[in-house]
Amino acid sequence: MTEWFKGLEPLTQAFLATCFTWGMTALGASAVFFFKEVNRKVLDAMLGFAAGVMIAASYWSLLAPAIEMSESMGAAPWFPPAVGFMLGAAVLFLVDKVLPHLHIGYPTETAEGMETTWHRTTLVVLAITLHNVPEGLAVGVAFGALGADLPSATLVGAITLAIGIGIQNFPEGFAVAMPLRRVGVSRFKSFWYGQLSALVEPISAIIGAVIVIQSQAILPYALAFAAGAMIFVVVEEVIPESQHEGNTDLATIGVMVGFTVMMALDVGLG
Repeated sequence: MTEWFKGLEPLTQAFLATCFTWGMTALGASAVFFFKEVNRKVLDAMLGFAAGVMIAASYWSLLAPAIEMSESMGAAPWFPPAVGFMLGAAVLFLVDKVLPHLHIGYPTETAEGMETTWHRTTLVVLAITLHNVPEGLAVGVAFGALGADLPSATLVGAITLAIGIGIQNFPEGFAVAMPLRRVGVSRFKSFWYGQLSALVEPISAIIGAVIVIQSQAILPYALAFAAGAMIFVVVEEVIPESQHEGNTDLATIGVMVGFTVMMALDVGLG
């Protein structure tokens, strides 16, 4: 199975990897077929876990390889990662200010972005979609980097990143679908909206892979860009959502566990 996957083009690998991450979101959303209520403490711990995974992945799977690539290309090892990281955060900052979205568990009047009359459900889905764009981009860039034939870009490392993001996508699908079910949305519609938020991952993965395949010189910038975008999402969206209801300790423990799991995966497998 591994040899078959290894023989595929990086673009195909990126697409299949993000189909897996989307599938994990759908799996998390499928919980609505078995439960109608979810304990908010459980939800906040799961969101904290997702944040921890994203933080760890941003360093071990994205920033560390970007630093190594910069050095091997003869550039200042800190410059491309620093520029890419800040650009990723800046782009997500602009998107956050423009795209209408609503954090999970917040009242409709606190929706961010441009003013709109869109339904609350749409705004919540857009918030999670905002989380998933940099995740898909990160996977796409990681697989696209394989074409550069650099020691720091490995198939195992790219697969590990996809596995980590898939793991943290499970609670995200859960986090979208269960609140919708709790307020009376049908099981099928709750599931549909829960998985819909991750469909952007294969699209953004293909975009990221194509960009780095076409120009290897921007690889360290692209990896750091994805890391900066992910860290922005964690700080701006995921952690505040996990602590909004006052379950600070549980959310923090979730972050620590998620970070440790992703670190172990990346170091152990990579």
